[in-house]
Amino acid sequence: MQRNGGGVGVGGQTWVLRRVRLTWLSFMLFFILVFFPLIAHYYLTTIDEAGGPDKRIFGPRPGGELCEAKHVQDLCRIRESVSEELLQLEAKRQELNGEIARLNLRIEACKRSIDSAKQDLLQLKNVISQTEHSYKELMAQNQPKLSLPVRLLPDKDDPGLPPPKSSRSCRLRSCFDYARCPLTSGFPVYVYDTGSYPWGDYLDPLVKQAFAAAVKSNIYVTDNPSIACLYLVLVGEILESSPPPPPSELEKQLKALPYWRSDGHNHVLVHFSQKSMTQNFLYNVSTGRAAVAQSTFLERQYREGFDLVVSPLVHALSEPNFLEVPPQVPVKRKYLFTFQGERVESLRSSLQEAPPQSFEEELEGDPPADYDDRIIGTLKAVQDSHLDQVLVEFTCKNPKPSLPTEWALCGEREDRLKMLKESTFALVISPGDGQLVASAGCGMRLFEALEVGAIPVVLGDHSRLPYHQFIRWTEAAIIVPKPRVTELHFLMRSLSDNDVLAMRRQGRFLWETYFSTSENVLNTILASIRTSIQVPAAPIRDEPAQEIPHKAGKLAGTDANLADNGDLDLGPVETEPPYASPRFLRNFTYTAADTYRAWNRAPGPFHLFPHTPLDPVLPSEAKFLGSGTGFRPIGGGSGGSGKEFQAALGGNVPREQFTVVMLTYEREEVLMNSLERLNGLPYLNKVVVVWNSPKPPSEDLLWPDIGLPIVVVRTEKNSLNNRFLPWDVVETEAILSIDDDAHLRHDEIMFGFRVWREARDRIVGFPGRYHAWDVNHQSWLYNSNYSCELSMVLTGAAFFHKYYAYLYSYVMPQAIRDMVDEYINCEDIAMNFLVSHITRKPPIKVTSRWTFRCPGCPQALSHDDSHFHERHKCINFFVKVYGYMPLLYTQFRVDSVLFKTRLPHDKTKCFKFI
Repeated sequence: MQRNGGGVGVGGQTWVLRRVRLTWLSFMLFFILVFFPLIAHYYLTTIDEAGGPDKRIFGPRPGGELCEAKHVQDLCRIRESVSEELLQLEAKRQELNGEIARLNLRIEACKRSIDSAKQDLLQLKNVISQTEHSYKELMAQNQPKLSLPVRLLPDKDDPGLPPPKSSRSCRLRSCFDYARCPLTSGFPVYVYDTGSYPWGDYLDPLVKQAFAAAVKSNIYVTDNPSIACLYLVLVGEILESSPPPPPSELEKQLKALPYWRSDGHNHVLVHFSQKSMTQNFLYNVSTGRAAVAQSTFLERQYREGFDLVVSPLVHALSEPNFLEVPPQVPVKRKYLFTFQGERVESLRSSLQEAPPQSFEEELEGDPPADYDDRIIGTLKAVQDSHLDQVLVEFTCKNPKPSLPTEWALCGEREDRLKMLKESTFALVISPGDGQLVASAGCGMRLFEALEVGAIPVVLGDHSRLPYHQFIRWTEAAIIVPKPRVTELHFLMRSLSDNDVLAMRRQGRFLWETYFSTSENVLNTILASIRTSIQVPAAPIRDEPAQEIPHKAGKLAGTDANLADNGDLDLGPVETEPPYASPRFLRNFTYTAADTYRAWNRAPGPFHLFPHTPLDPVLPSEAKFLGSGTGFRPIGGGSGGSGKEFQAALGGNVPREQFTVVMLTYEREEVLMNSLERLNGLPYLNKVVVVWNSPKPPSEDLLWPDIGLPIVVVRTEKNSLNNRFLPWDVVETEAILSIDDDAHLRHDEIMFGFRVWREARDRIVGFPGRYHAWDVNHQSWLYNSNYSCELSMVLTGAAFFHKYYAYLYSYVMPQAIRDMVDEYINCEDIAMNFLVSHITRKPPIKVTSRWTFRCPGCPQALSHDDSHFHERHKCINFFVKVYGYMPLLYTQFRVDSVLFKTRLPHDKTKCFKFI
């Protein structure tokens, strides 16, 4: 027991001693590691400070004291040598770094050169491809290039024509000498002087004066009878106090005309009517091969396709005031329909003193059914039913003299117009005698109804309306046979507002274009004959440009901000001479094959245009099967994405270019910057700068060299209408109208051009605006706020067809251009009104741009507060002139096909940012 206990005690003491030693050892190590360095540091620091700066142990010593010893001197030399080597290495390193930087710059320059060379190579390939296409087209071309018709005049010697069987059987093929009117003759017309023939003294002076004024302004009239295609003779209207000569005497006087040539071929006898009771003194007169143009015809007198039914001459010398014409809306007026007239019972009373046998011939056969009594009873029943408010009166206090069996006009013209302004429809009842196929009285009713917007309802489908061979009257009037008079009320009630307004608008077009003035009536007579013999109209004139000489030579900038394309390649930049759009390719077809559209759509058949936006388009396969001249299909026809897309124009029409027309006024620096931004723009033909200031450009001004012609045009006066003049230097169909401070990227311009090629009849542009209805004032307001609907595209950055420049300058009512000059404003609104009026379509907006900002540009006129007030007035004034609001709303804009579309890695988008 003790042994065991003692053993345990010795072991415990040993373990305690070991632990004490370990503790002591740890304490000593801690002291040495912590306190000894502190003490040594304190001691050395104290010795160093006490010895002064010269006795410091660790500080620098002057005089190379450390190098006194030999081995220390060797170390110093080694140190100096190493320092020099290090300095040399550092210098070499900096030199190598500079060389590397220079090489990097050269590498970047080489990369840019390679990219530029690739771009040039691609453009050269495109040019070569286009040249090959052009060469193949020239080799395979089987259609001659057409241009403005070269005038071909007839021979002076007239060989004459074989006599027809009867003058009553005259048609153009048998009684008209086509040899005197070649297709390219220009349609020269000789007009006889009214004082040169005997009955000229009996003509109404007002009619003579109006006729002379219309002849003076006509472009076809010639003073040389030997080259004339047509000869005009004014034969009426005769004064009431002067009875016309007997038929036999009149025939002798006609044959005595110097160019009558025995039968009067290529002559037109014009008889204007100012009254409903006109003297048809040419009845029973043998006019030979001369055509007759007048308002009244009997069936046995009228030669279908040869004679002309013309409208009465209401406004002989006075111009109609378009602002007094009532608006076309509201659709429904006070009366559903109106009629005022008194029936002339006597069929035996004649217009003229003629042998009784002529009227016996007139009445041969079964007399026509007389529906007048049924018409009177039916219309009175409708009035008494009070289903609709109508006004019918069959007696007059003072009826106007009229033809037998015709309904006489009641009251004065002003009273009739006042009633028609309150009428939705106006009845025109044809004469009871079916052999009276045209009458001045019916023509007068038709004229007055169209003038104030009442839709004519013609009872009697046997009547010949004016120029019925060319005008489709069913688009402007309701023509029904008399037996349907019982259904007439139902028929008028069944028409929708859309149809009524369409007919009213078409009637307004016919009245303005063909009937409103003596000049229009004469032009329509000549156009009818010219169209019948298929001679093209005279080409519309271009505005001659007076160029301002300018110095070129300033290299166009290459700053990315000036030509921010957004794409590497937007298409081939033409290195060949500018390519003008083909002109007058449809000289004959526009007249012969497009007769309906020429006569029934604005602007009418009076002009030959070099090209129109409505020309027919070939089907897609035609360009690959023999009709591919000028076409550049995408990928040769196989299609493709961005790369193939940018290499060709594609589309549905042949290749073409566009012209930039830029209006400016004494902002030379802004203008120069804008011109520089056009450098390198594909498909650009030329730039036309319309210098709108009377002060010429600075003589020392250097214009940028953009590789294409820049034509500076001097204007006669400062007018915003100059923007839309059809300048003769504009040789392309496409015009990009752009302000001098508008900043467009090249890709935006190219996209707009491609979109316009698919919608050539519309304005395609960037800033959108709309017309808003002011409920409080019941009028229109111009609005530029952001909106989900728009109805206008500002022409400060827009594409349009040159066709509309002709219409704006020569066809659009002068009152609109006058207001643009008065306010120095609203020309863009006027162009939008015109295009929407012609096409009945809204413009097309492209990209997301709503406005333009030009940093550093002077403040424009549009920033003035009065600018918007003037535009409000312009819109409402234009509505009065047109008679309705032509603008239409649209709720979409156009972006490129692959915009925001995820593509495979081997495909590229059409445009990167559009």
